[in-house]
Amino acid sequence: MQTDMFPDLAFAATAERSDRNPAAWRQPLLRWLDGIEAGWAVPLLLLCFVAVWTGYLTIAYSGAGLHPDVLETWAFGRQLAWGYAKHPPLMGWVARAWTTMFPLSDWSFHLMAMTNAALALWFVDLVSRRFVTGDKRVIVLLLLMLTPTYQFHAQRFNANSVQLATWPLATYCFLRAFETRTMPWSIAAGTAAALAVLGKYYSIFLVMSFALAAIAHPQRRAYFTSASPWISAAAGLGALFMHLDWLVASGGAPIQHALAHAASDLATSARDSLFFVLGLLAAMALPAVTWIMVVGARIRRLPAEMAALNGGLRLLSSIAIGTVSLPVVNALIMGTDLPSLWALQGLFMFVVIIVCGTSHRIARFHTVNVAVLTAGIAVAAATVAAPLHALYRNNHGYEEGRTYYRQTAEEATRQWRELTGRPLAYIGGTESLALATAFYSADHPHYGLPAAADQPAADPSRETTEERGWVSLCFRDQPDCIGRAERAAARAGHFIRREFLVHSRLLGNVGCERAVVAYIVTR
Repeated sequence: MQTDMFPDLAFAATAERSDRNPAAWRQPLLRWLDGIEAGWAVPLLLLCFVAVWTGYLTIAYSGAGLHPDVLETWAFGRQLAWGYAKHPPLMGWVARAWTTMFPLSDWSFHLMAMTNAALALWFVDLVSRRFVTGDKRVIVLLLLMLTPTYQFHAQRFNANSVQLATWPLATYCFLRAFETRTMPWSIAAGTAAALAVLGKYYSIFLVMSFALAAIAHPQRRAYFTSASPWISAAAGLGALFMHLDWLVASGGAPIQHALAHAASDLATSARDSLFFVLGLLAAMALPAVTWIMVVGARIRRLPAEMAALNGGLRLLSSIAIGTVSLPVVNALIMGTDLPSLWALQGLFMFVVIIVCGTSHRIARFHTVNVAVLTAGIAVAAATVAAPLHALYRNNHGYEEGRTYYRQTAEEATRQWRELTGRPLAYIGGTESLALATAFYSADHPHYGLPAAADQPAADPSRETTEERGWVSLCFRDQPDCIGRAERAAARAGHFIRREFLVHSRLLGNVGCERAVVAYIVTR
């Protein structure tokens, strides 16, 4: 009687026959896999990934504007600084650099998001190369492409998704520094860790995991008695110096924003921590099932293989555990929010550990099958799911109003120019509409109202802003926004209230509608 906990799903005999005499349709994929160590297979995979998923985003959101987080990132990057009101500066820097090379359009920002995801996967491959060669390198990338992390999470280019690339880069540099203890890699480790922190302060958990993993490693004495960790620390602090100076001068504005997520009681934090872990497990569900299908009954070897990890993988496993456990401990102590999406950028470590820690060879039959599965999902998403998503959203809209962004920006700009005859300079109101108008209006006004309004002022002084005038936009079903806008307009002394309807449109087809209220201060 078969008593194995896991039936043999590896189809070993079929795999062996296929590898000896592969079907004709498998031949191109086999030639592609032959190019892994030659250096062209992984770049080709990533180029295809960017092309297909950029196409998906362009089609799926063809009747809608960019996500408010993306618009906020662009707004931050309009003024280069060492920090911004909500976040450290890396996301704004990237958006600013991108828009110096590419046009200000939706497809451009979709391409930026997917390029960032592909760069993240490239850095993951650098980590994998430390431990394996050939097909297993590609399997790591394919399994990660089966998570929602590098497509759907990545498309909202913000302080969370910018970490997709910084975390594997910092991890790779730290592994090399720990292994070699040379000055170049030590400097690179510190600088890359600082870059991750400049992306989001959540990356402090990654840096702490580096330190704790090094302390727990059998070679800790050799590492800590060398100059490497101290060079890394000095390089990291040096790279952060200007931001720390800005942070002090600004009164710690991003820290104050982060502390707004620290007001939960122990029961709420415990519940959030549970859902945090469950969310990460859910994100890994499809890759986990796929991996079990590949290895079959050999999954029983997993505990023994994890216990026999080499020094580098053991170090990586300690880092991976730290990036999950430290946020949970912090949430329970500090009462902070803990959405699982904050940690998605660290899941690559678990995939690398399990695939690279597997001692047996993976048949080409399985590698090709995983590649076909991954490609099939991507192509189906771009050709079937994306048009259906666009059609559905054109008829039902988004809560934040993305289907009306462009129309609202155009109408608000038209009415302003009709009243004043000059470009619109400043825009306020509900954050999503204001940011969207700043992006989609031909005038590209600055986001922010005068200091007299109930939100922070923009770059210029109150006097200059009031002299040039401004527009504040709210959806009619947002009474709080309308109240703030009306009070700010009343303080300005002279304003005009306008109301207009906007309709979603997809390829000329009119969908849902929503009313917008505009307060126009003309002087």
